Amino acid sequence: MASHSESIIREPLITGKDITYAKITNDVLRPVENMPGRAWWIGFSVASLGASLWVFAISWTFWFGLGEWGLNKTVGWAWDITGFVWWVGIGHAGTLISAVLLLFRQNWRNSINRSAEAMTIFAVICAATYIAAHMGRPWMAVYSLPLPNQYGSLWVNWNSPLIWDVFAISTYFSVSLVFWYTGLLPDIATIRDRAQGIRRRIYSVLSFGWTGSVKTWQRFETVSLILAGVSTPLVLSVHTIVSMDFATSLEPGWHTTIFPPYFVAGAIFSGFAMVQTLLLIARKVLGLENYITMFHIESMNKIIMLTGSIVGVAYLTELFIAFYSQNEYEQYAFANRIAGPYWWAYWSMMTCNVITPQLFWFKKIRTNIPLSWVLSIVVNIGMWFERFVIIVTSLHRDFIPSSWAMFYPTWVDVSVFIGSIGVFFTMFLLFIRVLPSVAMAEVKLLLKSSSEQAKKKLMDEGHVVPAEAEFYIASLEKFDSVEQSEYLKA
Repeated sequence: MASHSESIIREPLITGKDITYAKITNDVLRPVENMPGRAWWIGFSVASLGASLWVFAISWTFWFGLGEWGLNKTVGWAWDITGFVWWVGIGHAGTLISAVLLLFRQNWRNSINRSAEAMTIFAVICAATYIAAHMGRPWMAVYSLPLPNQYGSLWVNWNSPLIWDVFAISTYFSVSLVFWYTGLLPDIATIRDRAQGIRRRIYSVLSFGWTGSVKTWQRFETVSLILAGVSTPLVLSVHTIVSMDFATSLEPGWHTTIFPPYFVAGAIFSGFAMVQTLLLIARKVLGLENYITMFHIESMNKIIMLTGSIVGVAYLTELFIAFYSQNEYEQYAFANRIAGPYWWAYWSMMTCNVITPQLFWFKKIRTNIPLSWVLSIVVNIGMWFERFVIIVTSLHRDFIPSSWAMFYPTWVDVSVFIGSIGVFFTMFLLFIRVLPSVAMAEVKLLLKSSSEQAKKKLMDEGHVVPAEAEFYIASLEKFDSVEQSEYLKA
């Protein structure tokens, strides 16, 4: 009966013929159990060079101090906070795909949630490196904690959103890590049962004694739902609190109530773009076209288009409120963004974040893999420019013209940012080498209901109305992993 529970006109979430539970296991674990190919080594080598650059640039910063960055008395925040907010935003899509779509029973999340969750963990780690780097002397971080009373009543400022950041992001990281690892347990147990020698011992420890009994699965599903319920509010709260770093100030261009929802939409926007960037390469290199299908790609492009439109409305709302407020400082802040010295950053932001995503209204573009990959990168470039525009252009010209100053990044600023990208990709490439990038246990749940072969079997057995069958076959034309000849024969 399970195979009749889904309408035939719904596009399949698993493509290919002769797909079995064993084949899913073999396909997903091939990168884990076999030696890496040339593509992986090339990617890992480039990413490692980037990570090495990050180590060098951070070491240089710690040795010589923050004076090596391009900061000045007027622009005290620049590339560092831009990178921090950018990485935190990228980390949002993982929790959204895993938690929110799980609660809404959206099965198309099953193939992409594992990589998205891993991306969240790695992005938050990269964001945390900016916090440590911005201290200049991170070994003095202990003095940011409440000191014992014998040293006097020296406490952190709990009224500061920067302290809220610490708690929000650390909570988000902890819950996301537990959620990610909990979902890995059944798949790690599968690797354990297939491994030999020292690998078997390692995965035995990592699997936490998973037995696969009915009681184990019941507890697994219960814990997953609880963690999803806990994680969902975090999607809204974390970037809302990050936005309050700016919104609670009196700085023109920052002091606005639209920042919390605007930042959340932008975080989801950039997060889905990064998921798209990673998975379009991974599905090809790892041979996962049957499990990360065109339906997944098109669905993510639709979300990018929606959140990009929300961000565009937020930009226009900011401009309108600056005009409507009749506050000359607020009006100048936005005029300076549009036509000031950093006009190129503002218009790059508008082009990448508002105009470019609208191309996804065209089905031929949102189902074109090379174009989708390029546009996903364009979106993340635009989101970096958004954070740069908000931070630098609001600071470099403040209330006192005599203190106006330009910000010019040094080679250390650039190296820290590029290096953080190298750190991110190094962690992701190591992840797909030692752990399954697709949730096997969850994908297997779809085999008898949402796979192409299950729907084809219904058609072959005559359980489908001809008009619905024609509609379904026509919808398969966009899939690059479907053999149309099988349907033309029929």
